Amino acid sequence: MTTTIETSDDPAAASLVFTSDDMPGISRRRSGKGFTYRDPHGRTIRDKSECMRIRALAIPPAYRDVWICPLPNGHLQATGRDARDRKQYRYHPDFRAERDRDKFAHLIAFARALPGIRARVHADMKLRGLPRAKVLATIVHLLDISMIRVGNTDYARQNRSFGLTTLQRRHAALAGSTLRMTFKGKSGQPWDVTIRDRRVARLLKAMQELPGQHLFQYLDDDGEASAVNSSDVNAYLKAISGSAITAKDFRTWHGTVLAALELAACAPVENVTASRRVLAAAIDRVAARLGNTRTVCRTCYIHPAVIAGFEGGTLRIRIGDAGTSETTDALNAGEKAVLNFLRRAARAQP
Repeated sequence: MTTTIETSDDPAAASLVFTSDDMPGISRRRSGKGFTYRDPHGRTIRDKSECMRIRALAIPPAYRDVWICPLPNGHLQATGRDARDRKQYRYHPDFRAERDRDKFAHLIAFARALPGIRARVHADMKLRGLPRAKVLATIVHLLDISMIRVGNTDYARQNRSFGLTTLQRRHAALAGSTLRMTFKGKSGQPWDVTIRDRRVARLLKAMQELPGQHLFQYLDDDGEASAVNSSDVNAYLKAISGSAITAKDFRTWHGTVLAALELAACAPVENVTASRRVLAAAIDRVAARLGNTRTVCRTCYIHPAVIAGFEGGTLRIRIGDAGTSETTDALNAGEKAVLNFLRRAARAQP
């Protein structure tokens, strides 16, 4: 069964149909050094354009249980399982573009909510003892100032790579008001983050004194130490913001702000080649802060309006007009200026 998706004014996106790997699909069989492909009726596919579509999906040879959508306009184009038995997905470019537009449109709402989130986080960090809300608030505060990933228990268990919620006591060292966190992050990226904050250091010292390996633990009603996970953090963010804000939004916001400020500060260039070099270098600097590759950083963590603005010569970040922050909870001048740019870019969209 197929269902038309009508979520966009874009004709290309509106022509997509919802598909699932539960429906009959194209299978592949190894043939020599390559593969042959069979349609849902078992017939070998020989049509050149169809073969080109399938090859363009770039499904790794090592994937097994591969399912390929028989419809060129299916929103889900292929699935398969990698060497670790994780299900992987290939989506139609128009569906990805629409999803990315929705994701980045959400960023303006996140920025508007951020001062309120920060105010609540700072209030919860002042709670007595080590209640759950205080520990979750501390994690969100660190998400905001360090850009470290929130962490995933599966990654920690399978890959020995860590994020904030999966850090262990051995990953943190305290010296007075200084906290230093050293660990292996996603994709094997080494992280070495130093934070000078007396309040954070005091909280981490109290958590380190609790039994167990986990760094971030709270004391429940019975006085027992309990760890938190990424789902707890996201639930906390949703509760204090009243909207579907997640831990990843912090990295997307800060990646966008860093990129916008980097690119806005670049001197004008004379040609397209020089412009591309400047853009790549700026993205590389942001990627280094986030612990990502250039491609992932550009695709997932920088609002496309920033890149389009730089390429089109319309990236105007007027920090002087943004005003100053009266409290530490408010957006800083750079954040305000970038938010103003994103609002202008959104209004300029057809």
